[in-house]
Amino acid sequence: MIQPARQHSEVTVDASQEKEIVLSRVFDAPRELVWKVWTDPAHVNNWWGPHGFTNTTLSMEFKVGGQWRYTMHGPDGRDYENLITYLEIDEPNRLTYKHGGAGDTEPINFHVTVTFEQAGSDGTQTRLTSRMVFPSAKNKDFVIREYNALEGGKQHLTRLGEYLDNVLVSQESVGESTSKPFIITRVVKAPPEVVYRAWTERDQLMQWFGPTGTTMPRCSLDLRPGGMFHYALQLPDGYIMWGRWVFREIVPSEKLVFVSSFSDEAGNVARDKFHLDWPLEMLSMVTFEEHAGLGKGTVVTVNWSALNATDSEHATFFAGFDSMTQGWTGTFEQLDEFLAQNDVHV
Repeated sequence: MIQPARQHSEVTVDASQEKEIVLSRVFDAPRELVWKVWTDPAHVNNWWGPHGFTNTTLSMEFKVGGQWRYTMHGPDGRDYENLITYLEIDEPNRLTYKHGGAGDTEPINFHVTVTFEQAGSDGTQTRLTSRMVFPSAKNKDFVIREYNALEGGKQHLTRLGEYLDNVLVSQESVGESTSKPFIITRVVKAPPEVVYRAWTERDQLMQWFGPTGTTMPRCSLDLRPGGMFHYALQLPDGYIMWGRWVFREIVPSEKLVFVSSFSDEAGNVARDKFHLDWPLEMLSMVTFEEHAGLGKGTVVTVNWSALNATDSEHATFFAGFDSMTQGWTGTFEQLDEFLAQNDVHV
């Protein structure tokens, strides 16, 4: 389920000093929780890194002199080996460690000091500051240029805020049923503004949107909050399937939020004959973010949740995760092919 954001501050990034990158953000969460989420492997694997990245911990010994060996898996399929050595642990105030690369990847070595300060009028918020100190300005410039480190740092703390929201909502919702969203992420080899236009311009959508083998013979697009994208997808056997998006939020080159449904030819919500127990409405969010890793491009994330669904519709939605993965994978492949044919690239 797409949870409403708490009142975290914006992420600030300061790279003005010769050998330093400083990231800071105030989180609407208690300091002890922020410390735990940063240091406990049961939590950290769920959010660590920029958007689209996942992690595999090989070993973690959280003590002074201990090490955390882990592999970050990029959304483009690239793996990044990492090694953190803990130098200072002052719970819940301050954490210092050495960060380096391992394996066949380019060694990236720098020292990090993270401070956790109580903030807010009642001390229930946390100001987190992460200070990365590099051996030289050349090293700092390298990670900014090759690894998009400034954008990656912003996304890192943004993901921390999102994960804290989920933890706090879970704590507040003990005993309540929750709905697991369907999420798929893909790196597209084009800048965010180009990919966004492909998702929001009628003539472009008609050339690529839909699973492999489908075409879009008809559509209309009214791109505004409350407006509708109404479209027909033709399957390889000739069957026409109608759908619609009703937009809730539009942030150019960054985010689309809309309610998606099957529809009839007139644009009314309807059930498709092949999906009779599918939720009538899906809350959908599509985000477009710079790829914070080698290769650049845009990380596109699709987040789908059943909206106002019955128990049987929820069950159908959950059972369809594999087929949704297949369908969206084919859709992204058609987007890749469309952009390549139009000579659009990073």
